[in-house]
Parts: sequence; C-alpha cells; structure tokens
Amino acid sequence: MVTRGPVVVTDAFEPVTDVDEEIFILYSELQRNSGNDTTAGFRGLGYVDSHKDILEIKFVIKDALPPSTPVAAPSKRRHTKVPKAVRASEKTVEIELMQDKTALRSRKGDTGSVVWKASIDFAQMILQQFYSGSDSSLLDRENLHAYHVLELGAGTGLLSVALSPLVRYYTATDIAPLIPLIRKNVAHNFPISSGAQLKASEKRSNISVEELDWIAVESASPSQRTKIYNTAERPIDLLLVVDCLYHPVLIPPFLATIEHLAIPGRTAVLIVSELRAEDVMRDFIQGWLEIPGWEIWRIPNDDLGKNYVIWHGWKAVDI
Repeated sequence: MVTRGPVVVTDAFEPVTDVDEEIFILYSELQRNSGNDTTAGFRGLGYVDSHKDILEIKFVIKDALPPSTPVAAPSKRRHTKVPKAVRASEKTVEIELMQDKTALRSRKGDTGSVVWKASIDFAQMILQQFYSGSDSSLLDRENLHAYHVLELGAGTGLLSVALSPLVRYYTATDIAPLIPLIRKNVAHNFPISSGAQLKASEKRSNISVEELDWIAVESASPSQRTKIYNTAERPIDLLLVVDCLYHPVLIPPFLATIEHLAIPGRTAVLIVSELRAEDVMRDFIQGWLEIPGWEIWRIPNDDLGKNYVIWHGWKAVDI
C-alpha cells in the first residue's frame, strides 16, 4: 500500500491508458448491472429534489468507532480492523442545506444551486469509511487531518460541510453566482458563537468559500492564473471534483483548471462522476490523457455502484 497525497492506492486501481477500452469497460458494466441493480443506469440529471427550498440530509454510519479510539497505523495488507468490543453501534451526521431552486430555472447552465445525488453518495461513502475505521478506506484516515482539500464545483456546499471536519482546511469553489449560497449553508451548519468560547453544540468552520471560474482560468495567461489561485502560497493536497462532467463545452476549461491547480508530486486528484452521456466521458478522459505528465487510474467503486466512475489523477515530479 502507498499513498499519493491523501489517497490510499491499492493494487485494485486500474491504470487508464486507452480511451476506447476505458469507455467500453465503464458502459458495459453499467448496462450489465442495470438489470439487477435498481441504482444502476441513468437516473435523470441527478438532483435529489429540485422543488424544496431546504433539504435535511442525514448520514448514518454503521459500526462507528468511539471518538477516543486510536487510529491504527496501516499495514501493507491493510488489516486495521478494530475489535467489535470497542465499536459504537451507530453515528449520525445531520446537515441542513438551502437550495436556490429559482436559480436552477432562471440562470442558464446553473445546475449547482441544488443538491445532487452524487455528492450525497460520495459523502456517505467517505464518512462511513472514516468513522468506522475501514481497512479499505479511499482516503488516508490516519493523516487526513493534516491535508488541504480544494473542491471544484462545490454547488450548495454539501461536501464542504460534510467532509471539512475530517481535514485541516477545506476550500469550496464555484462560479460567482453560487458563492452566496455556499456561504449561507456553511454559516448555517457552523454557527459562530458571539462569546469568548463556542458552545458545546457548536463547531467552528475551517472552510473557505471562493470564486473560481474555470473559463477564466483557461483564458488567462500563466501570470494571471497565479492571481486567480496561487498554488505556491496555498498548496492543495486533494483536488476534489464530484459530478461536474455533464457538458462538453466545459471540458477544456475544466482540464485547464486541474492542470493549473495540481502540484506535481503533491496534489492528488479525485474525480467522481455519474455515467451519463458517453461522448462527454470520452472527450474528458481523452483530453486528460493528452496532457503530458499525468497518470490516471480508475478506482473500484463497489460502494457507490456502477452508475458512477471514480478516477484518480497524479502528476509526478519531473526528474
């Protein structure tokens, strides 16, 4: 077992080197599983409920460890299970999110103003693995607290609220019209006490909410890109993107943004996407493979289901 940034790499990771082969594998498995799995296959665009102003989301973690349970150092075989005697039966993480359903209908191309199923499913997987001390965790549970995560296309801010307690610092980014909504949801779920100390029920946020427009990054010069986001001043350990691949016109600016933000030898990239239009997935993975220096893997995603794909990208330091 090795780690690339916060990502725990196993032999099950499949290198992606051929676009046709990758697309064939993904959509063949999707079709094969759609007959037996009610979660497989196309499930609409991916909204949870675009008619509600407020969504109450509950993550239930089974076999959660007590808070005081130490984290065992991972071994090569990854046998780090904790005896059942010290396990708690269940942990619940509750989040309340506001949506802007009016913006979904009034702003062309604005799909981030409502909660998507992929964000909930991914958050459930990471929280379950983390709090249960899973020996097959995607992220490095022992050192996750030391990492900086930057999310592209944060939308309503669900993942920042759910996952920020696990990391050192979380930067949620999106286009300018969505920034007020994300900030509102962060403030709602992490109230700041007016007194000298926080109340026991309150938690202080470690989330920064910032505008980051991929199209602006793509059109900017190298020096201008540094002004948009300076990776030397604020290096990123994990670049997280969940369900942002849905329109071919966004692929070139999206790839330009990944290329700008990822620091070789440091920044791990995780891209989670529901499998919708095959041509969009093909164009994306083809474009990513064409950028020099990148290595890409497909990660087993049995916990999410075959309607999703998880890709891990890593750019090694030039020797």
